Amino acid sequence: MKKKKDILFLCQFFYPEYISSAQLPWDTVQALKEAGFTVDALCGYPREYSEGQNIPVRETVDGIHIHRLKYIQTGRAGFIGRIINYFSFTFMVLLHLFEMASYRAVVVYSNPPILPWIASWAKVLFGTKLVFVSYDLYPEVATVTNTLREGNIICRLMEHINKRVYRRADKVVALSSEMKDYILAHRNASDAQVDVIPNWYADQGESDRNREKNRFRDMVGDRFVVSYFGNMGTMQDMDTILGAIRELKNEDVFFLFAGHGNKMEKLKTIAAEEGIANIAIHDFLHGQAFRDALAISDCAFVSLEKGATGLCVPSKTYSYMMQGLPLLAIMDECDIVRDVEAGAGAWVRNGESKKLADAIRTMQRSPEAVAQMGKICRKLYLENYTTEICTKKYVTLFQALL
Repeated sequence: MKKKKDILFLCQFFYPEYISSAQLPWDTVQALKEAGFTVDALCGYPREYSEGQNIPVRETVDGIHIHRLKYIQTGRAGFIGRIINYFSFTFMVLLHLFEMASYRAVVVYSNPPILPWIASWAKVLFGTKLVFVSYDLYPEVATVTNTLREGNIICRLMEHINKRVYRRADKVVALSSEMKDYILAHRNASDAQVDVIPNWYADQGESDRNREKNRFRDMVGDRFVVSYFGNMGTMQDMDTILGAIRELKNEDVFFLFAGHGNKMEKLKTIAAEEGIANIAIHDFLHGQAFRDALAISDCAFVSLEKGATGLCVPSKTYSYMMQGLPLLAIMDECDIVRDVEAGAGAWVRNGESKKLADAIRTMQRSPEAVAQMGKICRKLYLENYTTEICTKKYVTLFQALL
């Protein structure tokens, strides 16, 4: 009998795509390979988040074989479009189920949310170890934001899938302690089954913050720059942020936004209709453009809708902390808030727009305090959220599992 390889990664986004949902699995795969495991990937074919053209369906990169599946990819801004994408990709993975028989373990991510169900069948049919990485908890992500009503047919389908996946998983990875607590309270999972491994960001070192050489210099001038990068989607509280922007629309503050998500167009429309001049909204930035955006920023928003604690974690938080940017957290109490309360920024609850605006004014008037917050952010990042620290936890997990 042919010897099985060690690990297959099963995810929608992967190398060479540049969003965090692709970069994080790629970092993990590389760490596991360096630790001596044989690792491959079965993923979706890139469309939106890749600069390369004519990317091969199959290729081997750094000894990692990547098999990319072509599937229907519609616009992801609308609910129907996302559902089509989810089911199309999952169906293509189902057609390749028997590829999983060649591996001792399968790692599957919660995006798209029905994908883990396919991986769970590899456990049943082939005895494959199953590791489920929970980036988001469904159907709660949809019901908390009123995208779906409780009891909806899709919610019932997700609840059915959850029962199978959590029962069959050898390990579940939660992104935060509150996510683990939620899983233990609402899923059929044991404490020993769930490991907490946060997301991370590659350390690029702090920039010198030299605005003269920065591509955004002419846009922001010498104003205090408050930034938001990443997903502006269903789970992000953009209303509280917008309220603070309205409070500060005539003050010496500039708001720099870049990313994607179904709330970004609404933000653009409101800014134009209300004549808010001290704001710029860009599409997703990466590479040097993103590094310039970080370097010119003085602090950064990180937000979640009310009730979303434990259901997901904003991954861009770690790029801010890497850069030493104080955090402006808009969310319920969670691990991020505990970092903020350790001196890494300011925290307000959902709906507290005036309090958020006051926090920005306080930072603007206190450059020494902002610098100290930045040092604390950087210190917490180096202690907890580097690529090496977090991927080593995955290596330890698989050394025990295999």
